[in-house]
Amino acid sequence: MTNVLPQPPAGHCFHCLQPLPDDGGYQVKVAEQQRDVCCYGCQAVAQTIDQQGLLHFYQYRDTSNPLQIPLLPEELKQLEAYDQDDLQAQFTQLEANGLRTTTLSIEGMTCAACAWLIEQQLMQLQGVHQARVNATTERVTITWQPEQVKLSQLLSQIAGLGYRALPFQAATQEQDFKRRRRYFVRRIGIAGLATMQVMMIAVALYFGVVDEVDGNMRQFFWWISLLFATPVLLYSAQPFYLSALRSIQARQLNMDVPVSLALLSAYGASVYATVINEGEVYFESVSMFTFFLLAGRYFELLAKQRAIATAANLVKLLPATAERETADGSLESVAVNQLSAGDIVRVLPGQTLPADGVLLSQEADVNESMLTGESVPVVHRQGDTVLAGTLNQSQPLRLQVAATQQSTVMAKIAALQDQALANKPKLAERAERLANQFVKQLLLLAAATFLIWSFIDPAEAFWVTLAVLVATCPCALALAAPTAVTGVIHQLNRNGIILRNTDTIEALRDVKTIVVDKTGTLTSGQFALHQREYPSQQPVLADALAYALELHSEHPLALPFKSLQPEQHVQLSQVVVDLGEGIRGQWHANDGTQQEIRMGAPRYLAHWHPELSAQTSANVILATEHEVLAYYHVIDQLRDDAASTVKTLQQQGFEVVMLTGDKQSNARKVAEQLGITKVVAECLPQDKLAYVKQQQQQGPVLMIGDGINDGPVLAQADVSMTFGQAADLARQAADVVAMRNDLSAVLALLDATKKSRRVLRQNISWALLYNIGIIPVAVMGWVTPYIAAIGMSLSSLLVLANSLRLYRQPKR
Repeated sequence: MTNVLPQPPAGHCFHCLQPLPDDGGYQVKVAEQQRDVCCYGCQAVAQTIDQQGLLHFYQYRDTSNPLQIPLLPEELKQLEAYDQDDLQAQFTQLEANGLRTTTLSIEGMTCAACAWLIEQQLMQLQGVHQARVNATTERVTITWQPEQVKLSQLLSQIAGLGYRALPFQAATQEQDFKRRRRYFVRRIGIAGLATMQVMMIAVALYFGVVDEVDGNMRQFFWWISLLFATPVLLYSAQPFYLSALRSIQARQLNMDVPVSLALLSAYGASVYATVINEGEVYFESVSMFTFFLLAGRYFELLAKQRAIATAANLVKLLPATAERETADGSLESVAVNQLSAGDIVRVLPGQTLPADGVLLSQEADVNESMLTGESVPVVHRQGDTVLAGTLNQSQPLRLQVAATQQSTVMAKIAALQDQALANKPKLAERAERLANQFVKQLLLLAAATFLIWSFIDPAEAFWVTLAVLVATCPCALALAAPTAVTGVIHQLNRNGIILRNTDTIEALRDVKTIVVDKTGTLTSGQFALHQREYPSQQPVLADALAYALELHSEHPLALPFKSLQPEQHVQLSQVVVDLGEGIRGQWHANDGTQQEIRMGAPRYLAHWHPELSAQTSANVILATEHEVLAYYHVIDQLRDDAASTVKTLQQQGFEVVMLTGDKQSNARKVAEQLGITKVVAECLPQDKLAYVKQQQQQGPVLMIGDGINDGPVLAQADVSMTFGQAADLARQAADVVAMRNDLSAVLALLDATKKSRRVLRQNISWALLYNIGIIPVAVMGWVTPYIAAIGMSLSSLLVLANSLRLYRQPKR
């Protein structure tokens, strides 16, 4: 069979026939022979085709026409290869409610109209809960019910619209970017060369170098110009035609519709004038217009790439293999995608951690700069959580796997990145709607202009209308918002800050109140037992009970108790964590009796022992209903940057409020050290929620917290912020995640969003000013098509250049 399979052209993918990436891509064994493929998706499909004995799909296809070859053979669609659980585990996430979520790369998408069309078609399928297309990154994130609709059906639906969809693999993103960059560079090169040649001829004609009387010479130059402009129109301008056709199909006109009309009209009229040797030609306008538009798209592509590179590069850091311990204690080398929760792996110095997990070694120095931007290694102790993608810098370490692949913190960061780029700020949405409406009005204006000039001067009607189409094309308006948004996302990512919701950019404008949790936010969260008192005179028993209870808690206060080494073993059952209050359980004593035991803040035990709040300053108490077993004084150090950050925020006019569940006396001490005048202490989670709601009646609120009990209040606040090492519930509820555990990240957030709002408004103001101002000038016939092309292109480049200011690293 190996000799009868047609081979693709050299340097092309064996499966999809597209050009291979520069590094050669991947390899797959088909019909007992290694074949080169461009990406993981093609590798997986080709492998499945070989395993299922469907090699006739390759045997009888026409390799000379790759666009006519389907993504999957019909037999493979029926076998639903992508619906296999082991394959889906590599690129999908299984949600708690039974839904599956995946991110697919979409090839052939060019604008918001494409995104709208794909979303609408997918949402019509029964079982699809959400389909969100990110036009910036050209990806779609789909959440569906596997029992109702299969992934293969989703792929088929997208393919039916003329797009190619494959599972997104961050490791191949750079190759995809290179491919798209080459796509534009080739077209820009041809358009640029043609523009230079045609402009030289145009200058000769316009400025009298060629005598107007010499008609033969003029027509000769026209034919030469036609020769150079034709490849530009047929090849370089092809992306605009495809985008225009798709927008018409989606019934949502985009700016490529007037662009395509202008190009085809100018070229067609110029060809007609050349053939009959009469009239005017604007081949230089066609070439120049195409060149400037492509240059704008290319710069926009570079801006997008810079914005998404930070998070995408993280996932590429994951190693391909890992050393896993076997049952007999030996080591075996396995692919990272074969690891599962509970496996124990060994990581040598200088190697990257392959998965999230719990450190089993006594100590490890881990470089987390790829996540936080901080180059100083972090010292982790036994029992700490360490993250995939970070670098082991000291000695060999052992790690118990907790999460792999799409479930790692690193993968979730990339997902947050995509979510931020997919969600547009309200101002950006308004600008996009305005641009779409402007296109419709532009087409009506062009029709009216042609009608009016047909009566004034029929010979000039077409050229004036063409100038109106070109000059008033809302390219700058369409670029105004996306370039500014991607710019601020890039700047924040560089500072280790991830936006989950880009509405944050606008919402922060009106925030004057910043509510901050104390424990783990203003303080470091590194708790230590400072003092212990045992009124029951049973220290060994008390510590054993405290240790056994706190093993069931994820609260930061539980960490110092987990490090206790009790000399006595106790038996507990029915352990329950009361969120924001404490923990309780049934203690089975050695004498056979059973009683409830509780551990937490004084207020948690006040109904058993009302005198506690007045008698002790301890913040953690262990007691039964009849006696207090222990008072624990747990202390926490202030963050190094807490005082300076609070002072800067207050100088900028923000009111900083401390909101904490700690005792009033402890909270006051911290507040005095930081210069915070307003303190709300001894709050349960519902109290925090009620306080933020009350503050929101006076204006928007920014909430900063990191604990499990902060989840509801983070979700309630107008803008919320947490840290990369915060509780999962806090990360899921927050709008902003600072991967660097520095409180000063809030200053970087406020500064970056303020700059982005200013740039965004400047972009939109300039675009509107240009588009509205050029209308009467173009309608009056005072600009020629090539001048209109220059004006439109310069307005777009000005918007791009203004947005690129957001990519500059701010001075520290």
